[in-house]
Amino acid sequence: MRRPMELLAPAGDMERLNLAVRYGADAVYLAGTSFGMRSFAGNFSDEELPRAVALAHAHGVRVHATVNTLPRSDEAPALPAHLERLAAAGVDALIVADLGVFRMAQRYAPGCQLHVSTQVSVANGPCAAAWHDLGASRVVLARELSLAEIREIRRQTPSSLELEAFAHGAMCVSWSGRCVLSNYMTGRDANRGACAQPCRYQYALMEEKRPGEYFPVFEDEKGTYILNSRDLCMIDHLDDLMDAGVDCIKLEGRAKSAYYAAIVTGAYRHALDDAAAGRPVDPVWRDEVEHVSHRVYSTGFYYGEPGQYTDSARYVRTWQVVAVVTDCDGSGVATLSLRNKFAAGDALELVGPDTRPFAFTAEGLEDAEGCPLAEVRTPQQVFRMRLPRPVPAWSLVRRAVDLSGR
Repeated sequence: MRRPMELLAPAGDMERLNLAVRYGADAVYLAGTSFGMRSFAGNFSDEELPRAVALAHAHGVRVHATVNTLPRSDEAPALPAHLERLAAAGVDALIVADLGVFRMAQRYAPGCQLHVSTQVSVANGPCAAAWHDLGASRVVLARELSLAEIREIRRQTPSSLELEAFAHGAMCVSWSGRCVLSNYMTGRDANRGACAQPCRYQYALMEEKRPGEYFPVFEDEKGTYILNSRDLCMIDHLDDLMDAGVDCIKLEGRAKSAYYAAIVTGAYRHALDDAAAGRPVDPVWRDEVEHVSHRVYSTGFYYGEPGQYTDSARYVRTWQVVAVVTDCDGSGVATLSLRNKFAAGDALELVGPDTRPFAFTAEGLEDAEGCPLAEVRTPQQVFRMRLPRPVPAWSLVRRAVDLSGR
């Protein structure tokens, strides 16, 4: 039995928190309405934070709060009160990227553990050990490290310092997010949580004296791909991360959908349990990460330079969530909330908390008053549907539909 790793899942808002918790996260990371690196996630108001923490703790799940922007001088006076609110809400750890914020957290949130953000780009043992000496209990390693470099950092640092590493999600074209493209082109600062992701844009050339006349840019016959980074996926290599000394794997995606939070968390929960027990990963859970919107996967820098990817940078979107189960009786009659329209006779799949995905045909559709329905089409509509078997609440119904490239 290998030493287990913590599974840390994203929680951009209350719905995503609920799903991450119920689909098997050991811990979640979230943010208040300021000082977090995902300003376009839903995030949590001062009133929501205590409820979010209470929900997570009721399920034995830890809460890590991000305070990982690099604040300006005029913003610093607001930090003590913000840190005190996070501590009062009961968060377990703070993820910070600024030394001044780190010191303030020690003063204003002394009961919270301190985790050093990947924004700090911890890439060697002496740096990690220095943060530990200052009081950090964990460092979130730079995403550009190989497994060999992580093993060396583990060798050079005390066992009381935890190492966290990204295992799944979007990769940045720059060094741990230190990119000026977004700020320069759109005025949205990547290092303040507002990246517009201009590295994903499709570019053309315009000559100074020919305004409005665009010329395509080609590196080769397949187009241009200098900024084309693939998504990270290490679900097939969790045993290697364990053996390298990683204490926690992180799933990127606070700004992504609730469906993404559920499916990716559930897949890694099962795969992690298999790897810790020395079992081969069940292929059904490996396949689940193909059911969310993603770019073509790679293993990042863990096994060396990933190299350029010369095909499309578009998202692969081949599945769509259509409904969420809110309740189900012992005969399989479920009450659901609609997300995307579908009709009786459609081919669907269902996956749920600790529930293997299974296919079925939509039948027995009724509205809340029990009247038969041929189609459900109003978002958030409450309706009933007969399922092949009973399933837990928060199960997700989806259908195959190719939305790639839209």
